[in-house]
Amino acid sequence: MPEMDMMKKVPVREQDPKERAKNFDEVCLGYNEEEARQESLRCLNCKNPLCVKGCPVSINIPAFIQEVKNGDYEKAAQIIAKDSALPAVCGRVCPQETQCEGKCVRGIKGEAVSIGKLERFVADWAREKGIRPVLEASKKGKKVAVIGSGPAGLTCAGDLAKMGYDVTVFEALHKPGGVLVYGIPEFRLPKDGVVMPEVENVKALGVEIRTDVIIGKSETIDELLEEEGFDAVFIGSGAGLPMFMGIPGEQALGVFSANEFLTRNNLMKAYREDYDTPISCGKQTVVVGGGNVAMDAARTALRLGSSVTVVYRRSEKELPARAEEVHHAKEEGICFELLTNPVEILTDEKGWVKGIRVIRMELGEPDESGRRRPVEMPGSEFEIPCDTVIMALGTSPNPLISSTTKGLEINKKKCIVADESNGETSRPGVFAGGDAVTGAATVILAMGAGRAAAKGIDGYLS
Repeated sequence: MPEMDMMKKVPVREQDPKERAKNFDEVCLGYNEEEARQESLRCLNCKNPLCVKGCPVSINIPAFIQEVKNGDYEKAAQIIAKDSALPAVCGRVCPQETQCEGKCVRGIKGEAVSIGKLERFVADWAREKGIRPVLEASKKGKKVAVIGSGPAGLTCAGDLAKMGYDVTVFEALHKPGGVLVYGIPEFRLPKDGVVMPEVENVKALGVEIRTDVIIGKSETIDELLEEEGFDAVFIGSGAGLPMFMGIPGEQALGVFSANEFLTRNNLMKAYREDYDTPISCGKQTVVVGGGNVAMDAARTALRLGSSVTVVYRRSEKELPARAEEVHHAKEEGICFELLTNPVEILTDEKGWVKGIRVIRMELGEPDESGRRRPVEMPGSEFEIPCDTVIMALGTSPNPLISSTTKGLEINKKKCIVADESNGETSRPGVFAGGDAVTGAATVILAMGAGRAAAKGIDGYLS
């Protein structure tokens, strides 16, 4: 590769925007072997790799990239597997631009190394070759229950299994994977081709996964500890309770939470004609919110045949969604009404959505998050015609587990209180991490919490 090209990433192939807006096939096509080798040559193999410090699960990034340079992809996969149970997932959905790639020295004068795309390449290569992580630890004869099979639960379960613990994961839904299965669209994260093989890799370590078990209802954490012989419990149940604005008309027919909308499409495959899972998505959809979930809902509605407008109360600079997702949404034809906030959902005489009344906003002084607070501009209200409204305003933990577990402290946001360093809660033997503790966050942060809790549980049981 010529030196002049070393400052720029090897471009990644993608579906054409006009074509992908009509299908649910994966948008990003990833690197082939030649492209991955070329991109790996850009890594400087720093003596003090800041990229590793930027990774919530501390993958040895220079080491695995070095093996890509050498063409030893199996060794690269083994290096990643020491720290990550979900490399093919992380290579697709992690916000690398603010984490590992955000710390890359190459990014100071040029473009950071495409660490995420290289991780995806290695993980996909290993899957296609049938390579799975190896279990080396001897059994310790102690049982740990993991609540939830999302990224925090799978990571914690995998790490504990590698340490020699007998691990059982309890999942409320009929399919394991948590938010990876029900929350992220197929065009960003294929379920059968990517998520399920990574779940199988965790099971190959000896982890048992029991589906259709609602902890707090089917059985409680107290029962797991006191009657079923588990020595410790990890709560990684996520944050699946949707938030709403409380504005007039929010109970109208045609209003969805993004959580429900995406679950119907992803887990229940409403987007497929051969599945009998009806979903009402009209000709004009308004999505309220500016995060990754809002982009996922908007791009899903577009693929179901609707024209889509995203309404967000701050400017584009403050959009919390990944820049890549916003870019893809715009390429596909989604409109953005920025500095705009809903005040009422309008309905017809039968109670169906017919539009949404919004008001223009301007940015004032910074709020507690450090972002400038949006302030209404009097007299600037206008209406956007639509027949579907999707509220993508965030989620909070379901209180079922906390309300049925003795001695478990929660905060004012209904999140479980746990030590960030080891996942310890107020109840001895009970650990927690991920969205159940922090509220809705990213896949990789949940994985980091799962790893920390696994170490905490090991310390507690040792």
